[in-house]
Amino acid sequence: MIVFDLKCGGGHVFEAWFGSSAAWEEQRAAGLVACPICGDGEVAKAVMAPNVGAKGNRAAGPIPAPSGDAPPAEVVKAAMEMIAAAQAKMLETSQWVGTAFADKARAMHLGDEPTAQIHGQATAEQAQELAEEGVPVAPLLVPVVPPERRN
Repeated sequence: MIVFDLKCGGGHVFEAWFGSSAAWEEQRAAGLVACPICGDGEVAKAVMAPNVGAKGNRAAGPIPAPSGDAPPAEVVKAAMEMIAAAQAKMLETSQWVGTAFADKARAMHLGDEPTAQIHGQATAEQAQELAEEGVPVAPLLVPVVPPERRN
């Protein structure tokens, strides 16, 4: 495995693991690599600082992180919080339709119902059928608690 620092067109820097340099190139060419923060598919390798060992006459110690950089776990946590906040804001203008999601999305796609922003539940089979029919749907990145299950 190899880790690359990547940078999207929006300036976000993140790291990703690949089986090899060739795997990176194949996935990038196939459009399978996108920024986890903004979703931008224009991703390139960012400049990386190599981890060079200390000279033999010096004691080895931990390599300090550059000033201002958060530990990787904190960066991931912050990114997930940003994703959750963006999704919550988007859902403010979306209607919960529960298990009727697949039927409503299909009806809107066919023009049988007015188009609206909706979210709800669908089985994997229903989601696959919608995708095969060309209905523009996408899974939510952060799980949503149905209104009837909230305290």
